[in-house]
Amino acid sequence: MIEKLVCLAGGVGAAKFLQGLVRVVPEENITVIVNTGDDMNLYGLHISPDPDIVMYTLAGIVDEDKGWGMRDDTFNCLQALHRLGLETWFKLGDRDLATHIYRTQLLKKGYALDKITQMLCKALGLKIRILPMTNERVEPQIITNIGKMHFERYLVERGAKDNVLDVVIEGAESAHPAPGVTEAILEANAIIICPSNPIVSIGPILAITKIREALRETGAKVVAISPIIAGATVKGPADKLMRGLGLEPSAYSVASLYRDFLDAFILDEVDREQKQKIEALGIKAITANTIMLSLQDKAELARLALETLQKTTD
Repeated sequence: MIEKLVCLAGGVGAAKFLQGLVRVVPEENITVIVNTGDDMNLYGLHISPDPDIVMYTLAGIVDEDKGWGMRDDTFNCLQALHRLGLETWFKLGDRDLATHIYRTQLLKKGYALDKITQMLCKALGLKIRILPMTNERVEPQIITNIGKMHFERYLVERGAKDNVLDVVIEGAESAHPAPGVTEAILEANAIIICPSNPIVSIGPILAITKIREALRETGAKVVAISPIIAGATVKGPADKLMRGLGLEPSAYSVASLYRDFLDAFILDEVDREQKQKIEALGIKAITANTIMLSLQDKAELARLALETLQKTTD
């Protein structure tokens, strides 16, 4: 049994994978380092989309049909804000707003984001340890044909329809990992990079110098799961962002982005022709079904990741 398992995570894809992981590893043995690059301020509230969807999913209250927010939520406040003439492109449910109000109040009282996340986990009855990647501002800006914008504006308001010219992760060079992040990586028995967007979910985490250095230095084996299947994503614009950066949207490209610290890589069966090319990077490649349609699929993928880590260690 792995006693110190660390996962690097974005939003929806990571949350689904973690649903399966907690079926095969005790929650208290897992530390999840979550992307906060999507964080933003709206209506005076601090919103953390990726940590929230991970917490909501593991707490069993996420709206799985929408892929975000809380199940059976209402949107009365948002409708009232719309009548007052405010922007309402980012859909915040009434119950969801309570999380953002709570977080914002605690930030104003001087609490750091990592402490607040721990308090939210406790309130939701979670035993898993969830850490924001940093307590500081690190923000991917999408450079498009119509200008620069926050990733959430590009994705939600603009529907990821604009041509991507570049992605700039602002604030990463000076940011420090949140307390416990590098320690967790260096003390880990095993590390999993969840199937999340490699550019704006995992990318901002890795852009923090000390986190990437810790991944290179750790004695733990590291496995990643590809979020790209047959040149596209199951959800999200990772393929569009990769093309905008001059990268082929493929499992191989994702493995290449992580090659300086990666030991093994799981790609979908449909991409088996890339296996040899990935292994030429010095990374062990495993093919499997990576589409997580059911809870059983999620648990089986989690078991495969753990088995791959064990075999790589042996």
